[in-house]
Amino acid sequence: MSEECLICSAPLAYLEKDALMECAICHKKENSKTRCMKGHYICDACHTKGVDQIIGLCLGETSKDPICIMKKLMSQPFCHMHGPEHHVMVGAALLTAYKNAGGDLDLSDALLEMSNRGKSVPGGACGFWGACGAGISSGMFVSILSKSTPLAEEPFALSHKMTAAALGRIGEIGGPRCCKRDSFLSILAAIDFVEEHFGIKMEKTEIVCGYTKENNQCIGKRCPFFGER
Repeated sequence: MSEECLICSAPLAYLEKDALMECAICHKKENSKTRCMKGHYICDACHTKGVDQIIGLCLGETSKDPICIMKKLMSQPFCHMHGPEHHVMVGAALLTAYKNAGGDLDLSDALLEMSNRGKSVPGGACGFWGACGAGISSGMFVSILSKSTPLAEEPFALSHKMTAAALGRIGEIGGPRCCKRDSFLSILAAIDFVEEHFGIKMEKTEIVCGYTKENNQCIGKRCPFFGER
């Protein structure tokens, strides 16, 4: 069980109310509910350092399988066991696979937009907002490919339905959070959704999680991807 606090590996603590925190890396001060048991706070910007590499990695990808792409992104040094980097990665993997599967999309522009939107969803949204950032990322994916805006009709509906489908699968499993599990659940929901509503069939491989030993809160056999059966 190797990763909790990025500074000292101590378990994380979640406060009931916001408190002023100073990032242990960049020393920026901001309100947050999250710190480790020894008092270290890491801001989202420092936690996701290197995440901009996602765009270049995805532009060089040829796979039609967003699960395969997501696993490659998860293996990068910028990706931790948990963290807001997943809020960008889910949508980026889906956009890339959608394009490679024949979807009509300017991938470069779409990935940049996904990065900007995904970064706006903070770490801990799953617990504090009632909406996991991985699930929201799948809705952003549909919003981008359908060119949705607050004034759109069908695209507006589709992006909300996508987010709802992903969050529904996440909610069925329950907590505690696992960014890997919730990312995979969101991508699987999106694969089915896109085939039904957009006629694009992305590929889909079986998922067997290899992160059990890195997740202090792994739910074991309750997870559909648990690898130690």
